[in-house]
Amino acid sequence: MGEVILFVSKSERERERLIREARAIYDSIFPPADPASEQSGGATARRGDGGNLA
Repeated sequence: MGEVILFVSKSERERERLIREARAIYDSIFPPADPASEQSGGATARRGDGGNLA
């Protein structure tokens, strides 16, 4: 009781997969200068726009 099941459409799952893939490609081309700061502050700042890369 109290569980909420969230429906995620196929197009939304595909969008999220493409974003993850684009981030991986970007990080392979432009590796973060300091991996420790990337994990703590940089990753949240980049996702602050709701996950959009634009």
